[in-house]
Amino acid sequence: MRDLQRIFSELLSGDDHRAEGAARQLASHGAAAIPALRDLLASADPESRWWALRSLAEINHPQVPPLIQPSLHDPDPAVRQCAALALRKQPAPQALPDLISCLDAEDRLLAHLSADALVAAGPQAVPPLLDIMENGSHLSRLEAVRALALLEDQRAIPVLFHALDDESALVTHWADQGLQRMGVGMAFFKPAG
Repeated sequence: MRDLQRIFSELLSGDDHRAEGAARQLASHGAAAIPALRDLLASADPESRWWALRSLAEINHPQVPPLIQPSLHDPDPAVRQCAALALRKQPAPQALPDLISCLDAEDRLLAHLSADALVAAGPQAVPPLLDIMENGSHLSRLEAVRALALLEDQRAIPVLFHALDDESALVTHWADQGLQRMGVGMAFFKPAG
């Protein structure tokens, strides 16, 4: 217990180097560190909440993703970004709707990190990403097409082909990348002969 108290004082020392070391040390304590980190998530101090999330991201335990998910709605932008980054390390199916909604965030770093977390979630993220490609805003579609390209899921092929005609150069770039990664790029249109 005394060791955990020492590590927590390092985590909240205000020194990023010491705090980063403490976050890694907390991971070695596993589930024993979770209750104190859960309490830290309720802190009024955004930096304390950020370090709680950073530490939770390193603890591979089923209690962790549900603790991280609500922080996607934290009032502090850096905490929201850290939550998305943590969900990339701790994929959580229950977080998919929140991550999808973050694709349309004005904070483009949050949107990008949320797309990365959706990629980490794997094939279960494909249906909501396909829906974004059909019905989402331009900004959300930019991240959705990148995520689909990185997921390399065959279900995305028709949508990626359709996106090749998009007016956005970034959307067409990622659609082309996705198709090439799956081996169905422009070679698909190669004339016989």
